Amino acid sequence: MGPTLLLPTHSTQIFRRCKGLTSFRLYIRHYATQPDSSALQRKKVWASADAAVQDVKSGDIVLSGGFGLCGTPETLITALSRRNDVHNLTAVSNNAGSSDLGLVKLMKSGQLDKLIISYLGGNKYLERMYLDGKMSLELVPQGTLVERMRAYGAGIPAFFTPTGASTTVETGGIPIRFKASGFKEGILIPGNKKEYRDFNGKRYIMEPAIAGDVAFIHAWKADEAGNLMFRHVANNYNNAMARNAQLVIAEAEEIVPIGSLPPNAVHVPGIFVDRVVQATEPKGFDIIATAPPPGTTGGPSPEELLEKSTRRRIAKRAAQELRDGFYVNLGVGIPTLVSEYLRPGVKIWLQSENGILGMGPFPTEDQVDPDITNAGKETVTLLPGASIFDSTDSFGMIRGGHMDVAILGAMQVSQAGDIANFMIPGKLVKGIGGAMDLVSNPDKTKVIVAMEHCAKDGAPKIMQECSLPLTGARAVSQIITELAVFNVDRSDGFLTLMEVAKGVTVEEVQAKTACDFKVSDNLGQM
Repeated sequence: MGPTLLLPTHSTQIFRRCKGLTSFRLYIRHYATQPDSSALQRKKVWASADAAVQDVKSGDIVLSGGFGLCGTPETLITALSRRNDVHNLTAVSNNAGSSDLGLVKLMKSGQLDKLIISYLGGNKYLERMYLDGKMSLELVPQGTLVERMRAYGAGIPAFFTPTGASTTVETGGIPIRFKASGFKEGILIPGNKKEYRDFNGKRYIMEPAIAGDVAFIHAWKADEAGNLMFRHVANNYNNAMARNAQLVIAEAEEIVPIGSLPPNAVHVPGIFVDRVVQATEPKGFDIIATAPPPGTTGGPSPEELLEKSTRRRIAKRAAQELRDGFYVNLGVGIPTLVSEYLRPGVKIWLQSENGILGMGPFPTEDQVDPDITNAGKETVTLLPGASIFDSTDSFGMIRGGHMDVAILGAMQVSQAGDIANFMIPGKLVKGIGGAMDLVSNPDKTKVIVAMEHCAKDGAPKIMQECSLPLTGARAVSQIITELAVFNVDRSDGFLTLMEVAKGVTVEEVQAKTACDFKVSDNLGQM
């Protein structure tokens, strides 16, 4: 029997036995002693939000988490709005809030000079401020925006992305600021032109990282060491922003002692977080959308609504393109109706850009939750098997082509599959949102446009070339309207008429379409 070795309990040992030899060699490495326990108890909790924001200074770039009002750091924003000595701020966020909530407070207090956001939506106040030349606005595709922040936090100065290639995002065609008298006087600060390169025959543009001076984060739970947990969709932009800025301040609904959070449940490690305060402002809703209670009768069914609704007929035809098990993203407008008309036996996984895979229907009134909303900022539910993730992961699965189908609305579509759906220069500035990302990988994700054939003034929306700023070039594979179904040859740049609606002739479709198209030898009826 060999000798017994007694080893120190604080050492790491590695035994190695050489082939053909009976002797053992013992390697011992002595690690440093355990840090003093008092160092592990360093607390980052501040007494108030007012105290925590005292180091924010004029000219700072402030990252503000949230998507709509979900996960918005309202307590910290409110505290900063009381700092009359702070001005000329640049705020970075997905959107700027609604009504008097969110970053709108900083604009109305005169502290905000520039917004870097993805989506204005229906915020008419900020839209007017931009068009009147009273603030700077840099519109960035949603996935690009979060990736620019993630990149800086990871030490990456820039990256190439297909999102926005061959659009005004690449050319710098969206002005950042108009002159003092507004849009009609001209441009004061033009958009930022981007460098482009081709990789494997595909066009990509270079996007610079965004470096934040301060980040405002809303968390569900935080411990005294700064570890953070998010609840449901409130993860969104908060996760990437918390890893970015020089000064990261998190407001939390619940602050717990060190050791209370399960390590597996921590979304943001405390190394990234500098200060934690108690959230005191109530959580808000953008849109409370509800379903009737179970067993409720009355009201027309989706099928009964078809006869009176052009939009629903378009949605029903678009639903026929979906197969069982597909991963699908449905844009706002007509596409949101598609899920009501799935064929029997077809179940799909709905993805929402703000961080849901497995999105369910609207909740009943007793199920409404401010932390479970869709990309349209409406309250929704989660299906069994659903998953929640941050905006970085959400747009990674979109840009990476992991979605089977994306169905979008549009203002215009060209015969080559170009799509325009985010702005009318000088009139309508909703923002880019996630649309540019959704159409950025059409070789892997089929892009379907579901829209009415003509605009409200009767002008055709299917054209030889789009006259509005593009969302994506040669991105659309199929167009579905109330009159017809077209397949798009994105390579050669032409349309083929595949189906016409009941009672509609090819001649009518030709009269209402502003480009030439081929007619299929097997023309069908919708």
